[in-house]
Amino acid sequence: MDGGDEQAVSGGPRQVSEGEWAGWWTWTGTDAYEDLTGPFYFREEAVLDGKPQVRCAFRVESKHMNGGGALHGGAMMTFADFCLFAISHPVRRANGDVDHHVTVSLNGEFVGPAFEGDLVEAVGEVVRAGGSLSFIRGLMSTGGRPMLSFSGVVKRVKRK
Repeated sequence: MDGGDEQAVSGGPRQVSEGEWAGWWTWTGTDAYEDLTGPFYFREEAVLDGKPQVRCAFRVESKHMNGGGALHGGAMMTFADFCLFAISHPVRRANGDVDHHVTVSLNGEFVGPAFEGDLVEAVGEVVRAGGSLSFIRGLMSTGGRPMLSFSGVVKRVKRK
């Protein structure tokens, strides 16, 4: 995806304006590995109990497959890592947090497969956001079937 079909917002995520992902947000040009393995997307949905709910998604391509013909576990974990940041983005934004963040931990339990062409989605919640650490959990699924239960911790760090 080139910059011509996205709208940048103050160096943060970019909103896609065309195609299947129109209206969704993504980060491009900030993480070379995600640019290579994605593209991954997210959008804020309804507010539940005063908290914005975030849905993340991507379409499985041949580059995401393992030798057995299913979505590679490493691709699932890479997407789960993306989801940690997307799910916690509204909370960090509301707190005025514009610092750089890194993954401190990422845990996952594989519970089902996905295949080429499948739409993979993830939803989750910020369990707790403290001074420099945010604790997040989520569930990845395709076609309403769970694939990966994940949780992780993201840490705020000052850029040097």
